[in-house]
Amino acid sequence: MNKKLLFACSGNICRSPLAEGILEVKARSAGLSLDIDSAGTDTWHVGKPPDGRAIVAARLKGYNIENQIARAFREKDFAKFDLLIAMDEANRLQMEALRPQGSTVPVVLMSSFAPDAGPTEVPDPYFTGKFEPVIAQLEKCIDALVAQLLTERQ
Repeated sequence: MNKKLLFACSGNICRSPLAEGILEVKARSAGLSLDIDSAGTDTWHVGKPPDGRAIVAARLKGYNIENQIARAFREKDFAKFDLLIAMDEANRLQMEALRPQGSTVPVVLMSSFAPDAGPTEVPDPYFTGKFEPVIAQLEKCIDALVAQLLTERQ
């Protein structure tokens, strides 16, 4: 059975689609079979593709995120996924607020996989346009996540 992971950021058009796209490539390369998705803790961009700047920055690094469509994080995601990964503390708290009683699915910060990879929260590049440092931080965190998943598989 495939492990199921979901990344979440505010609008699901920058950080979480980037994380999803990066993990798809790195998991495939490592021989991991995962179900990967992403969502937004807010509903501003539901039904829209990722930010055009994120698509271009991802493409320059060899990741394809252009076919993703933003969706909202929902309470039922706790039943569907094995691990929920938030980009920042505000996202984590919004996710926890939807936790159904009795759910034990972990909700962790992306930076927890590689604490020395950058800031404790993955910064939102939507307003700054600084996508490259965000991708670099996500790559380091996802490399550590893949290593952890490979260890768990053994």
